[in-house]
Amino acid sequence: MASTEESETGGAAPESTPGDLQSFAVALRRTNGEINRLVHGFALAQGLHPTDVQALSVVLDSPEPLTPGRLREHLGLTSGAVTACLDRLERAGHIRRSRESADRRVVHVHYVEGAKAAARSHFMPLAQAAERARGRFDADELAVALRFLSALNEELGELRVPRR
Repeated sequence: MASTEESETGGAAPESTPGDLQSFAVALRRTNGEINRLVHGFALAQGLHPTDVQALSVVLDSPEPLTPGRLREHLGLTSGAVTACLDRLERAGHIRRSRESADRRVVHVHYVEGAKAAARSHFMPLAQAAERARGRFDADELAVALRFLSALNEELGELRVPRR
């Protein structure tokens, strides 16, 4: 039987049992790879960098107005890299920056409503695949899967990325 190290570097995968860490790691890497493939396709079609698409996701999912500083912290980029990213996204018509606060130094980043249609169209196959996969599970199984993903995202959100 191959070691965990061998399977992570392309060797034969070890036998696994449902729920073991190795099985989750392989499945999560594969999911990440498939989603990245779609993200890179969207970036190419829109004349963007994949990091720009990652930034768009953060803007879209932010529960409150997003500032460039919070985006920088989330992505682990320098302030100059975030500015360049926001410049590209603004030129491409995906975001707008505004000064809505009493403190005019505070800039908020907003996803332009019309630009969401391009993303929806491109990522529709992802939504359809997710819906087909969801159809294979009952409500209780989906609740557990969602609880796991939420807990994993919470744990990952606590990790600090090195600043560039």
